[in-house]
Amino acid sequence: MDQPIKWTAVGTVEDIPRQGSRVVKTDGGSIALFRTVKDEIFALEDRCPHGGGPLSQGIVHGARVTCPLHNWVIELASGEAVGPDEGCTGHCPVRVVDGVVHLGLAAFRPGRGGGCHG
Repeated sequence: MDQPIKWTAVGTVEDIPRQGSRVVKTDGGSIALFRTVKDEIFALEDRCPHGGGPLSQGIVHGARVTCPLHNWVIELASGEAVGPDEGCTGHCPVRVVDGVVHLGLAAFRPGRGGGCHG
């Protein structure tokens, strides 16, 4: 049986620039929080699955981020690279309650470089 997620407050939505990011340092590594133009919040490992580039320094467009090193495009919801590229960065459960961003840090799993599924 799955354990309920323990949520940790890490800041507010307003702490994250619209179409930008903010980095949270954790015991499991750095997590980049992304905010879309629609104020959706996503949390990914701050490491591109291709060359390890800092995704937090990438360009957010729609629900994707483009890595600043080699222009790989990553889906914010899943961490999956957009084809023809293949790979996956880690992602973390995120929720927003009354403008406060919470992460499910115990459920965070770093990426493997390959596909997210399996």
